Amino acid sequence: MASSALRDELDCPICLSTYRDPVTLRCGHNFCRVCIDLVLDTKDWCGVYFCPECRVKFRKRPVLVKNHKLCNIVERFMSTEQLHNEVGGICCTYCIHSHVPAVKSCLHCEASLCDNHMRVHSRGPEHVLTEPCTNLENRKCPFHKKVLEYYCIDDATCICMSCSLAGEHRGHQIELLKKASLKKKEQLKKISDNLLSKREENVSRVQALSHHKTRVHEGVEVVNHVISDLFEDIRRQMDNLERKILNESLRQQEQVSLLASDLIQKLETENENLSKTMSTIQQMVNVMDPLTVLKDQELNISEVYEVDPSTSDDVHNVADLDMLPISKMISSALEVILQEVKSKGFKMPEVTSVVLDIDTAGYDVAVSEDLQMVSWLGVSQNRPNTPETFQTCQVLSKSCFSLGVHFLEVESDDRADWCVGMSYASIDRKGEQCIIGHNAKSWGLRLWNNQYSAIHGSKVIQLPALPSCKKLGMFLDYETGRLFFYEMCDPMKHLHTFKATFTEPLHVLCWVMGGSLRFRSE
Repeated sequence: MASSALRDELDCPICLSTYRDPVTLRCGHNFCRVCIDLVLDTKDWCGVYFCPECRVKFRKRPVLVKNHKLCNIVERFMSTEQLHNEVGGICCTYCIHSHVPAVKSCLHCEASLCDNHMRVHSRGPEHVLTEPCTNLENRKCPFHKKVLEYYCIDDATCICMSCSLAGEHRGHQIELLKKASLKKKEQLKKISDNLLSKREENVSRVQALSHHKTRVHEGVEVVNHVISDLFEDIRRQMDNLERKILNESLRQQEQVSLLASDLIQKLETENENLSKTMSTIQQMVNVMDPLTVLKDQELNISEVYEVDPSTSDDVHNVADLDMLPISKMISSALEVILQEVKSKGFKMPEVTSVVLDIDTAGYDVAVSEDLQMVSWLGVSQNRPNTPETFQTCQVLSKSCFSLGVHFLEVESDDRADWCVGMSYASIDRKGEQCIIGHNAKSWGLRLWNNQYSAIHGSKVIQLPALPSCKKLGMFLDYETGRLFFYEMCDPMKHLHTFKATFTEPLHVLCWVMGGSLRFRSE
């Protein structure tokens, strides 16, 4: 079977089909005799002739010289080419009793022809033959019913010779279908290459996300086991703590109860003695004889008023429940539990220090000596004008983050309107596009007129949360492309999360007006 490359070399540039009776012009280009005659006929009215392939002009109608060598090549090609590999291909329209493969289709007759019917088919110029096709009507001009030979660049449509010479496309920029097709193929090839690159990038991202999803899923299972074990241990320790506290309170209760019972017994004994003494006194009071009363030595009046010191304690002298040892037990036990929780990784991340780059600070802001606070001055400062200097009231950090997780805290004063976030170092330094969030290279959380909003790519998202404290927390997970913002109140309040694919190292970027911002460091 002849290759497709050879077939392309044997195609007429006008009809785009294999040469039939090929002829050659003086410029060396070959065409089907019928095809070039049609083209030259359309030029008779103006007397200017040109080659449809190279556009070389001829003063007179060029003489057509038969290319015998090319004829032989075409005949050999046609004789050796396999007409059809499958019966289900395009069949001859006239062979109604059998499925005979077609070798050509006539646009004029709108019929497909086998080799036998080709021999008896009309050779007239209006019978334009093409490779076998099913929809023949689409290969002809709907207005002039002629073969579509050219492509109108101005209107981006396929046209016939009449359309280009006398029709609505007259004077337009046109070119041969084959040439236009090659250009479009090149464009499609570039688009295909871009799409292939994009698809490969998406495949890589899908693989990365799938890997991350699997890693998170496996990690969650591990974390769930750790959390279950941790809380089981906490419950066990809390149960032990509860038993110890109950035992301690029971011990104190028994101790108080014994002391109170002892005092009660002594007081009851004292009451019995007092009752006996009172009875004796009453008897003496009832005696009528003075001598008897005065001489009675059984009762010593001085002893009646003496109080036993051991029985003088009342309920205020009995110890109450002592909460100090109980509190110490609870505090110590909870401290041990907290240490165990921290040792297993369940703790707040450490605060990452931020060092501001004074060379990037705008002229109307000041940076503190420790490079951790930026303040708005409202007046321009005399600092060197460098390519890194912002033309607005913001400053970039020296430190950057290109991997890992990082937690940052920043605190504002009561006067400040501000915007804080992350940015690439390649952000512009001038114009509105240099302001944090007003470009594709920065992500920021803004407080303006007591209202939070998230900004990226000049898109502003108003947030429903109202400010409740002056401390803000930023949590960056570079690998997963997430930037979280929190209010560091009690409890913490989530404000917004940005999701992106970070392609450059990130720097802290802050904009401030009317006050100051200070970053916390450990």
